[in-house]
Amino acid sequence: MPLPGDRSYPVLVGRDVAVDLATHLPGAGVRAGRAAVVTQEGIPLSVDPGVDHRVFTIPDGESAKTLSTLEGLCRSFAEWGLTRGDVVVGVGGGVVTDVAGFAAASYHRGVPVVHVATTLLAQVDAAIGGKTGVNLPEGKNLVGAFWQPSLVLCDTAALDTLPEREMRCGLGEVAKYHFLGGPAPEERALDDLSLDQRVARCVEIKAAVVAADEREGGRRAILNYGHTLGHAIETTGRYDLRHGEAVAIGLVYAAELGRALGRIDADRVAEHRRIVEGYDLPTRLPDGADADELLAVMARDKKALDGLTFVLDGVLDSGPDGASRGHGVEVVSDVDSEMVRSVLETVR
Repeated sequence: MPLPGDRSYPVLVGRDVAVDLATHLPGAGVRAGRAAVVTQEGIPLSVDPGVDHRVFTIPDGESAKTLSTLEGLCRSFAEWGLTRGDVVVGVGGGVVTDVAGFAAASYHRGVPVVHVATTLLAQVDAAIGGKTGVNLPEGKNLVGAFWQPSLVLCDTAALDTLPEREMRCGLGEVAKYHFLGGPAPEERALDDLSLDQRVARCVEIKAAVVAADEREGGRRAILNYGHTLGHAIETTGRYDLRHGEAVAIGLVYAAELGRALGRIDADRVAEHRRIVEGYDLPTRLPDGADADELLAVMARDKKALDGLTFVLDGVLDSGPDGASRGHGVEVVSDVDSEMVRSVLETVR
């Protein structure tokens, strides 16, 4: 994972890479005295960091991403006597990596953290890039920190036992990467890869974006493609949808909004629908979705510094030879609220 200065770190993708965690730690520059292993009940993977360690279990589900969970975890660290010379190891999905990473960033103002990602969502997104945080009732990930891990292990063997809904959750993020990898021919390359290769390619795409904008001052916001509506659907909390399923709806909505703004054509919208449906993900708003409520939540999105703000696809400027350079996503601010509301009806 390339970053400026000395913050770069290895991301290892493959079956059973977590088995050799103790071997990988020194190679990543982690020479800890002890390890605080943060995980959840039912995670089908145990690790041996090769040093004295203790397991700290946090509750399951998105509801665990709270300030109270963070406080309880840090107090447990303090009771055990965790120091800056130790390491936090998060073993699990996106909830674990978000909470363990934020705890590591906050405790003693910074303790090294290593992520062992056991879900597809964590492997292609949550564990990569250093964004950590917890939710508030008013929205997702509103409190957090940037804290880069020292090492990430994406053990694809852990996906063998992943429930179907959890797999679909990660596939929503994989669908997003189809539109972030460059011009159209490259985007379709994900379709032809094995699972391990697809995870590695998603990591590669995200690494390139994060390396150019580590703290989301500009281009990194494109990683939120499909997330403005997706997060709004999740924040309302009334629908039986996982994160990736909500993002999938958000991707189709973003494409329809892009077409309404004249940024892309009907064929490009159809390509979004093809990718999302190909992963057996939803493309329509859940029954009973309230447009006013969704608009209010989207207005509180972290990107919304200048009116309603979305990441939208569009045709890139032509090259020197006048030929189109394909498509690319970018942040678009101050989108008309009535258009946003109108387009919501197209995905109802």
